[in-house]
Amino acid sequence: MTVAKGWAGLGALCVLVAGFALRNCAVAGGKAPGVYYEGRQGPGEGKKVVLVSGDEEYRSEETLPQLGKILAVHHGFDCRVLFAINPDTGNINPNVTDNIPGLKALETADLMVIFTRFRDLPPDQMEHIVNYVQSGRPIIGLRTATHAFRLPRGERYSRYSFRSEEWPGGFGRQVLGETWIGHHGSHGEESTRGIMADGMEDEPITRGVENIWGPTDVYKVRLPLPGDSRPVILGQVLDGMKPDSPPVKGSKNDPMMPVAWIKTYDPPEAQPARVFTTTMGASEDLRNEGLRRLLVNACYWAVDMEDAIPAEAEVDIVGNYNPSSFGFGEFEKGLKPSHFALGDQKP
Repeated sequence: MTVAKGWAGLGALCVLVAGFALRNCAVAGGKAPGVYYEGRQGPGEGKKVVLVSGDEEYRSEETLPQLGKILAVHHGFDCRVLFAINPDTGNINPNVTDNIPGLKALETADLMVIFTRFRDLPPDQMEHIVNYVQSGRPIIGLRTATHAFRLPRGERYSRYSFRSEEWPGGFGRQVLGETWIGHHGSHGEESTRGIMADGMEDEPITRGVENIWGPTDVYKVRLPLPGDSRPVILGQVLDGMKPDSPPVKGSKNDPMMPVAWIKTYDPPEAQPARVFTTTMGASEDLRNEGLRRLLVNACYWAVDMEDAIPAEAEVDIVGNYNPSSFGFGEFEKGLKPSHFALGDQKP
């Protein structure tokens, strides 16, 4: 028996087999682009999260499906993950910078999680992102979202570009709090240990968060961060690529750069939006339990549910998770969104 689960006309279909409701469905290039995870029981029940992937280097196409599964299975959020798609094959291809089908889902989303890099989306796709941003709804940005867009001058939404002069720093600086500045740690040689920022120890967003580490390096940001930004986690640059590598000596850790912060974005004609940004989040970073818990807590916080953040949020990996190494050209070839359905795994 087939039943329809409506989500803004996207027609996400779930199949009932012998009375058991499969908790996900995925269609590549059809009526319901991306992959959809129906929320199970949990505090997030009824909240819709759209996770937008599309970067060439840090495997956002692997990070966001796992994060979506954790949010849906352990916390009850309805999650749809969107991908950069080759329109000729329907395959996920992060090197295709001008096509992320399914962004219409943002029309009814309660939260956007974005992890893109240098996207040059056509106006009809950018419009959905712009409308969401200007609606005053919350936003979470991961890693390269600080430089999410690279749009030619003169286009309708070119001010969102990471080097925009019209809107200095574009989406990254104006909405998330920083645009692309550069690597602070040595890329591929100096990993990152998360250090709790002063004053954040008792905040709900850091509840149960310990021992953050990731192989990706610390990004540079300009200090202090703009507006009402508050650092949540600082990035200690390590002399090596292991969790127990020692901190590098010298100026790189004095002061330490924030690698996660919270702020608000105040769009015209809308209420201020809650924003959480982290410059961590590569697929290999997500192996770390502390980072996964920080991201889950951030989703609760973003949708004004910080009172529901557990003492230690459940963040166990859902299914098999074998992330690819970060690097250009390192993505798994030939995958479609359906490969990330619940119960499935990469071949």
